[in-house]
Amino acid sequence: MRLFGCAAFLSTALTLAGLPGPALAASYDFVPAPQTDLNRIYRIDRVTGEVSSCQYGLQEGTIGVTLCFSPGEGAGAQQPGEYGLVASRHEREGGVFRVNFRTGDMSICYVFDERVVCTPQARPSSAASTIAPSASTPSGGSGTGASPQRP
Repeated sequence: MRLFGCAAFLSTALTLAGLPGPALAASYDFVPAPQTDLNRIYRIDRVTGEVSSCQYGLQEGTIGVTLCFSPGEGAGAQQPGEYGLVASRHEREGGVFRVNFRTGDMSICYVFDERVVCTPQARPSSAASTIAPSASTPSGGSGTGASPQRP
């Protein structure tokens, strides 16, 4: 009997050893929203870039519920890559950045109408990084960072 158990263990070990590295690695990453009064966490599929989110919710007569938001516009699967989530340090920001570590593409993802939505992926062009500081986006005051411009 003991020999059979060792053979089964060896067979399982050899099967697992034959799997490629990513098949053994976790396929999701999780990042909390930076907003300090929001109990939301985002999840990303590291290969497809699909983003979803969950948070705690109160429900009368229970200990609470987990409210989850499925991928909506722009948050679904993207071209295969190496994706991750990055939270800004802005304490009032409810969204996170989806980044593709292979291409440098970025988008912003947030919950909107009970779905996670993401802006189209973009990457800073090399021309944009050579603009003189005096031509940067105006801000509300020194040290506050750039603010978005609207047409």
